[in-house]
Amino acid sequence: MKPKTIEINGVNIKKRSLPRLPRNKRLGNYSRELRKAGNLAEVVFWKQVHKGKFHGLDFTRQMIIGNYIADFCVRDLGLVVEVDGGSHIGKEEYDAKRDAYMESLGLKIFRVTDQEVLHDMSGVKRRLEGLIVEEFGEGGGSREGKGSRRSREAWTTPPFGHPS
Repeated sequence: MKPKTIEINGVNIKKRSLPRLPRNKRLGNYSRELRKAGNLAEVVFWKQVHKGKFHGLDFTRQMIIGNYIADFCVRDLGLVVEVDGGSHIGKEEYDAKRDAYMESLGLKIFRVTDQEVLHDMSGVKRRLEGLIVEEFGEGGGSREGKGSRRSREAWTTPPFGHPS
């Protein structure tokens, strides 16, 4: 049985149970193709977090959520991690719509650029720890796990072309 809490930097992080997330089954093959193709930054990130390597959290790669595919998802927290590269240039409206949909399901989104993952993975992990502590820590910033706009801006790097 999985523990109901984990500890990051001395703060207890309470896992929460989300309702079953909607899933467009027609995206299954595409999701598998994305996992196999392995964008370099996503592979680097995955090697740092899979199999509980990042504080015992269970990350899922290329997870289908509704009509979208999230790069990574931690269901126990309701956290989506997006590694954005050049493919996001010119897709600001699409990304905003996608983020709004995922947030409407109660998910928190952490965005980071592929360059940050490739050149400062330790910094990415520190920022991700900070977001988790602030958003999901017991007695922390938001008790229900719903983030404030301020914290989203503090912990998330805008994707390419997005206004900061």
